[in-house]
Amino acid sequence: MMDSHKAFGLAAKDSSGLLTPFKFSRRETGDVDVTLKVMFCGICHSDLSNIKNYWGVANYPMVPGHEFVGIVTEVGNKVSKFKVGDRVGVGCLVGACHSCDNCSRDLENYCSKAIFTYNSSYYDGSTTYGGYSDIMVANERYVVRIPDSMPFDACAPLLYAGITVYIPMKYFGLCEPGTCLGVVGLGGVGHVSVKFAKAFGMKVTVISTSPDKEKEAIEHLGADSFVVSRNQEQLLAAMATLDGILDTVSGPHSLLPLLGLLKSDGKLIMLGLPDKPFEVPCFPLVFGRKTVAGSTIGGMKETQEMIDFAAKHNITADIEVVPMDYVNTAMERLAKGDVRYRFVIDIANTVSKIA
Repeated sequence: MMDSHKAFGLAAKDSSGLLTPFKFSRRETGDVDVTLKVMFCGICHSDLSNIKNYWGVANYPMVPGHEFVGIVTEVGNKVSKFKVGDRVGVGCLVGACHSCDNCSRDLENYCSKAIFTYNSSYYDGSTTYGGYSDIMVANERYVVRIPDSMPFDACAPLLYAGITVYIPMKYFGLCEPGTCLGVVGLGGVGHVSVKFAKAFGMKVTVISTSPDKEKEAIEHLGADSFVVSRNQEQLLAAMATLDGILDTVSGPHSLLPLLGLLKSDGKLIMLGLPDKPFEVPCFPLVFGRKTVAGSTIGGMKETQEMIDFAAKHNITADIEVVPMDYVNTAMERLAKGDVRYRFVIDIANTVSKIA
């Protein structure tokens, strides 16, 4: 095997969140490792939260990016799943203990020793760096195959946004044809929620603070109805109509009107990560036997299942492709919600501009 790989990317050096060129090293390709040339990487809202240390867990320098795709350039001598030239992707995870109950059930995402793709520490104590870079080395267990039919750039966000919505739909029984599902927020995760829900045959109601998104939600994404969450008449008209709600919003908002939209035994699933705790009103829970729950990404078996489902149903993210030297501007626009619906960095074709 070769020596450690020289790598180049963009890193935040402090909580200003400014991303600047950064040279570093990836480990050598181990026996069960896959090395890939990164082609495209999505920009997730959690990247913005991490680089600005909104959650108070940032370690700098930080190379963000946990939804990226590329081409395999080298494989370890014990790798069985991939070969050079394969189209692959890496999501939020690069390691776990592989011995706990969660790992034994293919739920590496809930392992207490899960290793995240960036802003984490690997088995040897080294820092993990994400996909805003030209090369990646990962254990084959944490690499997924991207079907040839999927457009490379538009499928990258599915490795976070896609699995984030696919799992709660499956786990909480919100994937049966005819199920009435609400989606709160029509951003990077929310718009993908609508696409997966329609592929499952569900009736989808988008719930948003922005009336101007109604046409987009219904005519472009295929939602069945639209509710403006600040419009009391619309909220009253939609009361007790939904079997479940996926709440994708990370900003502060009231849960009371959302619980009112649920039928008895309805489920409100929290997918966003606000920096302040919610107030959960008990009366609508108790007098409707309703559930408030949470969910995050999925294990690797589930992630491959999601990608294959998306390929079968032609599900991709709606994206705006940007060069690497535009990333700081993209972050500013993301903070304002000025993107329809996911920025994706064209790493391979633009890394030379900043190198």
